[in-house]
Amino acid sequence: MSNFVHLHVHSEFSLLDGACRIKKLVQKVKQLGQPAIAITDHGNMYGVVDFYKECKANGVKPIIGCEVYVAPRTRFDKVHKIDSSPNHLILLCKNKIGYQNLIKLVSSAYIEGFYNKPRIDHDLLKEHSEGLICLSACLAGEIPRALKSNDIEKAVDIAKYYKEIFKDDFYIELQNHGIKEQQRILPMLNKIAKELDIELVATNDSHYINKEDAKTQAVLMCIQTNTIYGQSNNLEFETDEFYIKSYDEMNELFSEYDRALENTLKIAEKCNFDFEFGVTKLPLFIAPDGMDNKEFFYSLCWNGFKEKYGENASDELKDRLKYELDIITQMGYIDYFLIVYDFINYARQNDIPVGPGRGSGAGSICAYCIGITGIDPIKYNLLFERFLNPERVSMPDFDIDFCIEKRQKVIDYVIGKYGSDHVAQIITFGTMAARGVLRDVGRATGMPYQEVDKIAKMVPTELNITLEKALEKSKEFKKLY
Repeated sequence: MSNFVHLHVHSEFSLLDGACRIKKLVQKVKQLGQPAIAITDHGNMYGVVDFYKECKANGVKPIIGCEVYVAPRTRFDKVHKIDSSPNHLILLCKNKIGYQNLIKLVSSAYIEGFYNKPRIDHDLLKEHSEGLICLSACLAGEIPRALKSNDIEKAVDIAKYYKEIFKDDFYIELQNHGIKEQQRILPMLNKIAKELDIELVATNDSHYINKEDAKTQAVLMCIQTNTIYGQSNNLEFETDEFYIKSYDEMNELFSEYDRALENTLKIAEKCNFDFEFGVTKLPLFIAPDGMDNKEFFYSLCWNGFKEKYGENASDELKDRLKYELDIITQMGYIDYFLIVYDFINYARQNDIPVGPGRGSGAGSICAYCIGITGIDPIKYNLLFERFLNPERVSMPDFDIDFCIEKRQKVIDYVIGKYGSDHVAQIITFGTMAARGVLRDVGRATGMPYQEVDKIAKMVPTELNITLEKALEKSKEFKKLY
């Protein structure tokens, strides 16, 4: 087992910057015999669940973290040039409180502090430091920046400040990628650590997995910044040392620094946070007129049933409704149906156009009877089981469309009724499709457009095509490759 753990790592979720694919990253760490690894993407936590699951599946301990941006003044100050270059800082979760604090910090960074990048500030850190480990970060960290300007006094004051907040959970971070400026400040960082009795920790700020992936990462950066690879801009890394290194490689760089490698294991031991999956936590729905939720839901369904199918509906239809009610009750989803019914009802009462419903939710007669969907599942032979059945592990979901001009009113209503801490909007990620990525890489490497276009058009136009599949299917493409 290796005596080193990487605590500063950028996955593919450091968008168009990190080139560490999570699956390959975990395999690499496992292969090196390293017992744990951290994820510290730039300003976000998009990848933490995928990362956690992949680590757990491979017997590697996941450490959840983030490289946050700290505003030079406060997160509310947004003046061009003065506030546009925030400092980097690494935060790692020790426990559940640490995780809750980190998600609070990252959310506030986007909601309150966004200025070019999502930014936190010292006040927020003070308020939400419990359960977190703090590392002083790379050359763009506050302490290294002060040292780069030869302001030793400022660097010492910042280190004292962070030590005061995080106590023994603040570490001075050492990095050495063969960059002159890094090597110049290493002895200074060591001196500050000794003077203030702060532990050192060695990291490698990994942006890609293997040394030979350096060019791939550089091209990603060019795609992000709309620049051309090799045309000496300051965005490309100075060396190709930002990869997942072995213990021996790290030991060669940092053996003279007291406990800098050993402390990576110590930090990994301190970090013990586990996600809780498979537990449904719904906001509280309160039925009107003192009714209990089950009684209210059943009355809505049966009243709607009479409206849709008449007083003399067949026993077969009644049995279908009873069957659905039993499954919904048994699986604990009465409140879920009522919450969705509630905001759709609000939209209709306030003249906000609502779609008839899409996806498997349209297979529910209960949803049809209470007005969540507008499509009769009986008429179209739609199956309720596609939406909900006792074997289903994940929560069902209704696909609802609201008019784009008034949808915010519905969101505001939901936030107002259930509390902003019970409502979230979610993100989806677009990945580069085969043709698109060829065009992007072609542009980033300075190839003539006609040539790139000709190559991209050789990729077969079919669903879910990948470059690997394209090489198998197109002889012309393979030959050119």
